Amino acid sequence: MISVLFVCVRNAGKSPMAAGMLQQLVDRSGVGDVEVRSAGIRAGGEPNALSVRALAEVGVDIADHRPQQVTDELLQSADRVIVLGGQAGVECFPGREVERWDTVQPSRFGLDGIERMRLIRDDLARRVAVLHADLTR
Repeated sequence: MISVLFVCVRNAGKSPMAAGMLQQLVDRSGVGDVEVRSAGIRAGGEPNALSVRALAEVGVDIADHRPQQVTDELLQSADRVIVLGGQAGVECFPGREVERWDTVQPSRFGLDGIERMRLIRDDLARRVAVLHADLTR
């Protein structure tokens, strides 16, 4: 089994979005040997309502997600750790592949609200599709 861990700051927006989209691709492809998780370096609060809404528009439900704190155990058990955005810092562990996805910055385009989340969703969706193809070949 391959384990993928997405990490962002609060585990309320980007990382659960990426995890939800990858889980959907895994479920639809019938490849059951991929475990998908997400966590935050300062996890807390509720899922970002606009993230939940933006994913619901494409058939991904993360409404029941509860932010979880990243731990050494989570990091060590993951085959691939993907850090989303420039604000989340994660220590590397020997033998673990750590990637950083510098996601699109909607503020550069003057976007706010749901349009902001759709831009992030679509950026993550492209990256997750490439990751899924890599994991299942």
